[in-house]
Amino acid sequence: MPWFVEKGGAALTRAGVLDAAGRFVQMARERLCRHPRRVLLLPPDITRAHSGAGWITREMYHRLADEAEVHVIPTLGQHVPHTPEENRWMFGDIPEERIHAHDWRGGYKTIGEVPAIFVREVSHGKADWAIPISLNRMLLEEQWDLILHVGHVVPHEVLGFANHNKNYFIGVGGKPTITASHMMAACCGIENNLGRLVTPLRACYDKAERDFLATLPDAYFMVTMAYDGEGTLRHTGVFAGEDQETYLEAARTSQRENITIVPPLKKVVAVMQGDEFHSTWVANKAIYRTRMAMADGGELLIMAPGLRRFGEQPDVDAVIRKYGYCGTDRIMNLWRACPEGGDLKDLTHATAHLIHGSSEGRFTITYAPGHMSEEDIRSVGFNYADLRKVWTRYNPERMKPGVNVMPDGEEVYFIGTPSAGLWATRDRLMDRDGTEAKNKNGRGSL
Repeated sequence: MPWFVEKGGAALTRAGVLDAAGRFVQMARERLCRHPRRVLLLPPDITRAHSGAGWITREMYHRLADEAEVHVIPTLGQHVPHTPEENRWMFGDIPEERIHAHDWRGGYKTIGEVPAIFVREVSHGKADWAIPISLNRMLLEEQWDLILHVGHVVPHEVLGFANHNKNYFIGVGGKPTITASHMMAACCGIENNLGRLVTPLRACYDKAERDFLATLPDAYFMVTMAYDGEGTLRHTGVFAGEDQETYLEAARTSQRENITIVPPLKKVVAVMQGDEFHSTWVANKAIYRTRMAMADGGELLIMAPGLRRFGEQPDVDAVIRKYGYCGTDRIMNLWRACPEGGDLKDLTHATAHLIHGSSEGRFTITYAPGHMSEEDIRSVGFNYADLRKVWTRYNPERMKPGVNVMPDGEEVYFIGTPSAGLWATRDRLMDRDGTEAKNKNGRGSL
C-alpha cells in the first residue's frame, strides 16, 4: 500500500507539494534507514522540468544534506546530459559536483535478463528476445542507505505511463536494456501502450525489479498534474510509497485527469517548449500524445522553438536522417534485412523511434523549428512551416486550450504542453481486447 496519497486538485500548491516531499523524506528515514549516510536521488531530466521535479529534488536534497552525503543522477536514459547551466536552472543550488550524468553507453553493468520466454508470453508473441538488465554502475556498485525517486506520472508511448521503475530501466538503463526495450514496445504498437496501466514492457520491468532490485532501500515520490479551468498546468496529486500499488494509484489518477476524449481533430497546433525540447527524439511527444485524436487526412502542426537536431546523439541523429519517419512496414522490413551490427540492429531504440514518429500516412505532420532548415525537416518525411509566421498566427499567449476559431474562420485545436497528457477519440480508447476503456478523463468514464 502507498505510504500516503494526497489529492488536492488545483489547490495542491507548490507549498503543499514541498511539505509532502519533506514528509516523504521523514517516512523514508523511519521505514528504510533512520540515519542515512549516503543517499541517491533519481529525478527526471529537463524534459520533465514542468512537473516541478527540479524543486522537489532540491527540497529533498536540503532535507538530507545536513546528515548525509547526497548525490543526484538525472534519469536521462539516452538523452543528452545536462549542462551545468541546465542543472542550475532545474535543481537550483544543489552543488554541481553532486549531480552526475548517466552514461548509457559505457557506464553500466549487466546483472541479468528478463528471459525471452517471458517476453514472448507477455507480448503475445510480438517480441521474442530476452531483455538484458543493464543499469548505471554508480547505482549498483556504491553503497546507498536510501534511494529516492522523484517523478511525474503521465501517459507514455512506451510504458503506458511514465515514472516508477522506468527510472531504473530506461532512466539509468544501459544500452542493452534501452535498445531491447524500445524495440519490444514498438513491436507491441504505440496505440496499444498509450494509457495502459501495465503494458507488456512494464510487466517485464516489474519482473526485473522483483528479481534483481528487491533489496535496494528505495521509495517513489510521484506527482500527477492537470490543467485547471484557466489552462494552467497544476499539481493534482502526490503518491508516495515503495510498492507497485503506489504507481497504480497514480496511474489511475492520470488516466482520469490526463486523457482527454475528443472528436477526430482535423488540425492540431502543439507547442514544445524551447527550454526543454531540442530534438525530435523528445519533441515527437507531440505526435505520440495526439495521434489517437487525429482525423484521417488531418494536420498536426508542432511549433518547436528549441529544435536543433533529430537525435539525442550523433549516431542516432544519423539513423533518423538516413531512413526518416517512413512508417512501420518499411522500417520493420529494413530492420529485418539489416545485418547484425548494422545501424538498425545496433541502435534498435532508434529503429523503434522511427516507427513511433510516423503517422503511417494517416495524417500530415508539420514542424516549425527554431534552429533547423526546411531541407532538414522535409528530408525525414515531415512538412515544414516558418516558425515566425505560425507563431504570429497561433501565438500561445492568445490561444486557449482546446478549440480555437481564428479570425478567418479556421478551426484549430490548441495544446500547450502535449507531454502532459494524451488526446484520443472515444473509438481509439477501446481496449485492444474489445472491451471499453474506463476512467479516461476527469469528466466521467466512457
